[in-house]
Amino acid sequence: MTDDQILLGLALTVVLATGSQILANKLRVPALILLLPAGFAAGALTDVIHPDKLMGQNFSALVSLAVAVILYDAGLGLNLRNLTGHTRWIVGRLLIFGVLLTFLVVGMVSPSMFGMPLRVAAMLGVILVVSGPTVVGPVLDFVRPNDKVRRILIWEGTLTDPIGGILGALVFHAIATTHRIDIGRGYQLGQFGISLGVGLIGGAVGTALLWFTLRVLRLGETLGTLAQLATVIAVSAGCDIVRDDTGLIAAIVTGLAVTNLPGFDMPARRPFFETLIQLIIGLLFISISSTVTPSSLTPVLLPSLALIAILVLVVRPVVAFAATTHSGLTTGERAFIGWMDPRGIVAAATASAFSANLVERGESGAAKILPVTFLVIVGTVLLYALTAAPVARRLGVVKPVGTRILLVGGEPWVVDMGKALQSANLDVLMWAGANEERQRIKDAGIELAKGDLLATATNPGARLEGVTAVFLATDDDDFNALASVVMQGNVEGPVYRIGPPPDAHGVVAPYTGGDILFGRPLVRHVLAERHEGGAHFLVQPASSPLPPEHDTLFVVRADHRLDPVTENRTVTAQEHDSVVLFVPSSHGK
Repeated sequence: MTDDQILLGLALTVVLATGSQILANKLRVPALILLLPAGFAAGALTDVIHPDKLMGQNFSALVSLAVAVILYDAGLGLNLRNLTGHTRWIVGRLLIFGVLLTFLVVGMVSPSMFGMPLRVAAMLGVILVVSGPTVVGPVLDFVRPNDKVRRILIWEGTLTDPIGGILGALVFHAIATTHRIDIGRGYQLGQFGISLGVGLIGGAVGTALLWFTLRVLRLGETLGTLAQLATVIAVSAGCDIVRDDTGLIAAIVTGLAVTNLPGFDMPARRPFFETLIQLIIGLLFISISSTVTPSSLTPVLLPSLALIAILVLVVRPVVAFAATTHSGLTTGERAFIGWMDPRGIVAAATASAFSANLVERGESGAAKILPVTFLVIVGTVLLYALTAAPVARRLGVVKPVGTRILLVGGEPWVVDMGKALQSANLDVLMWAGANEERQRIKDAGIELAKGDLLATATNPGARLEGVTAVFLATDDDDFNALASVVMQGNVEGPVYRIGPPPDAHGVVAPYTGGDILFGRPLVRHVLAERHEGGAHFLVQPASSPLPPEHDTLFVVRADHRLDPVTENRTVTAQEHDSVVLFVPSSHGK
């Protein structure tokens, strides 16, 4: 290829990867639904984006390193404190049952369905055991199941990727060296153990390097991020040099160690990594799907649809119900887990690498591995993405729509405001430090958060699950200002604070940005003084006549979402909304 063709191919790949994800976001569908067809169509119309022509034999190595970065980031999101009791037991059984049953079923049915020998069918079976956070995560973000179900599926999807990658390498080497696959030999188990050991050693080395760079050298955010990226790539590449596909284990072990060992204090939000992962996923799916030709899909289309039906309607439900027996999950939660097993980037990457090598070795039927995998990925992603939301709603596992508020503060006016929000059918959780304030919250009948909740919320490495908005309204303006900065990114929604007095001489509060609740006229001391003088909070339908003197504080939408009035934003109530007002004592309660 000429330089101009290479530049065009690279630019087109990036544009398709980015454009597909932007369009998917606007259409509110998982990005993979658009990425795979976009890459396939571009590969059919032009060959300038074909990775073998752009990067040659280096493509497989680049894919391996890219997947390692994805799995490292996924490992950073796996907090072992959340994998306790039944959750750990369920995830372990899902991994064991899922890998074994998927491998055996695909290996048994593929020879007759696709006309491939058993050894090639075994290769296809081990490729299709993987799921992955890159596809499960976006679908779950779209569906919003409850935290228990989400946690189980994310853990399963993340941990199955390196297992599938190593099993794929073992099966490939067994085929390449003996031209057959003998599943029962202790030799293969020994090889798996060696691969696992290499990956664990690599993970330990990566953890030590990151401890040195992040804790000893105390690098800042920019250099610390670069150090993480360099460490993951170096350790993953080193492990792959020693033994194929062990870099995936090293990457995820490093991520798990960094997020769970005390002292690292990794932030819950990692904007650079999030952006990088999005870009990598887009580039990989566009590149890999462009290698699939229409002529290779036609012969395997109908058998692949039958295989998808077997995986979705037989294998996954059996695995899910067997793994969740006596688990304490509801029937709906068990059924939803049985309806969520899409294939993702690791399946595509391993299929691309292993099938090409087997074709070069002259293995009969090996050329069908990639198109079958492509169709299974497209079919499962489309099926689960389009049906997961209605299935979750029918099974009753979707998070309740609305706002769960964390209201921080315990002064009388703050507690009364919490009671008003609660009377508007909102889910209110309050926290206060002083015993007197905590007792006041209890006496008001409002749920009191446990004592360490705020410490969790302000911990950069923690994420407060279930809370969609935080209102900071303590009598310490500097605390409110600092907490509003620290808690950003640790909750699912925005963090607001009550405004300090205009002539305040605090250390932080007068100089800290962030959205101020209710605007500057209704700062903390004004609300407290007016409340002490008899002013109170009133909740009424937006369609009702408003009192002559009032301040609108919140609009409660018909779907129980809460929109606060802030310094930078005014909100307009619609016909079926409710409003929370602050009215003077002259207006009776």
